[in-house]
Amino acid sequence: MQATGSKPATAHHAHRTLRAALNEAVRRGHLGQNPVLLAKAPKVDEYEVEPYTVREVQRLLKAAGQHRNSARWAVALALGLRQGEVLGLKWEDVDLDGGFLMVRRSRHRPQYAHGCAEPCGRKAGYCPQRRRSNPETSTTKSRAGRRAVGLPEQLVDLLRAHREAQGAEREAAGKRWQEGGWVFPDEHGSISSHRKDWAEWKALLAEAKVRDGRLHDARHTAATVLLILGVPERAVMGLMGWSTTAMAARYQHMVDAVRADIAKQVDGLIWKAETDRPDEGGAASMRAPVT
Repeated sequence: MQATGSKPATAHHAHRTLRAALNEAVRRGHLGQNPVLLAKAPKVDEYEVEPYTVREVQRLLKAAGQHRNSARWAVALALGLRQGEVLGLKWEDVDLDGGFLMVRRSRHRPQYAHGCAEPCGRKAGYCPQRRRSNPETSTTKSRAGRRAVGLPEQLVDLLRAHREAQGAEREAAGKRWQEGGWVFPDEHGSISSHRKDWAEWKALLAEAKVRDGRLHDARHTAATVLLILGVPERAVMGLMGWSTTAMAARYQHMVDAVRADIAKQVDGLIWKAETDRPDEGGAASMRAPVT
């Protein structure tokens, strides 16, 4: 696959899928052994985490404030929810009085199957009579994925204002509004798509004049801030929905670098030469001779 231009991650995923499928064939007695085990899976280069700076986050939130669903980006940057988790949020999952939300479900990208009686010769996604083969949303399966996430006070205020604005949208749309209880729906109340959400993120980056990045980098930003603040690793795992400590380890080099820089600043401030600091009277510190 790599010889024909596929990325290592794509080849690795294909290897893993085939290995699992043929292991099942061996288990059922259809194969004597799994031939995929003879092929070594390609090594996947680890993606380097590049969180946004505080200044970049502020510019993003300022730009987002000019558009509908602006709180959606505050949730991404402050809480680090995955894209599917944000799109799958319903108001019943949010307790503004209690100051927390529950991550219970996720929005899925559509997958399609052929709906034509005769093979149309196209991929399923382009079949004229295609039918969706996976659910729009599903409950989060893993225990790590199902979690309660605390809401900062400013985010609670943003979500309250967002709910009021959504009420005005609902009233203006009238019968066109498709009520689903979604926190961040499209203009007619329906659940928003990954594609539309991604396009809005890219437009926001351009408007805020912030470097281009993946939507997942907003999640990296939230995780890095938590670790820099010294939140225990286990607590960060719970908030981010990680099931192993391997993810936290990916951020450690960055966290250590920031902490080292802070330590240098503190060192320079507290242990500055005594003669460099003014005394309470404002003059340079000088000891009077003892008589």
